[in-house]
Amino acid sequence: TLPTLKTDTFLPFIILALWGATLANLTCLQQTDLKSLIAYSSISHMGLVIAAIMIQTQWSLSGTMALMIAHGFTSSALFCLANTSYERTKTRIMILTRGLHNILPMMTSWWLLINLMNIATPPSINFTGELMIASSLFNWCPTTI
Repeated sequence: TLPTLKTDTFLPFIILALWGATLANLTCLQQTDLKSLIAYSSISHMGLVIAAIMIQTQWSLSGTMALMIAHGFTSSALFCLANTSYERTKTRIMILTRGLHNILPMMTSWWLLINLMNIATPPSINFTGELMIASSLFNWCPTTI
């Protein structure tokens, strides 16, 4: 764990981590490159992890572990699918890969499933981790949400 300082001293770092996660989410909305989108999504998840580690409660640390495990599975699956898509189409630009569901229906089904897990839809482990982190952040300081 971190040094036994008063957790209020970590407030600027928590705000910075949450601000970075928010900016990474907003950057995801502008991406056209598939791998960049996955990378910025990872940055956003790690911002939540950093904020949760800083407050050092049991819920936040449990949520951190759940989110890091889920992030490891989903990000590696997304990068694997991005590579498979690139090998088939020779491009990473998402607009050029439209209509891929007609050619590769099973791969697009995996895309849907893994992306739903990445955006933390219930009952995924991402949802569990993000819910635990959000509730612990709100319990620690209601203005963090």
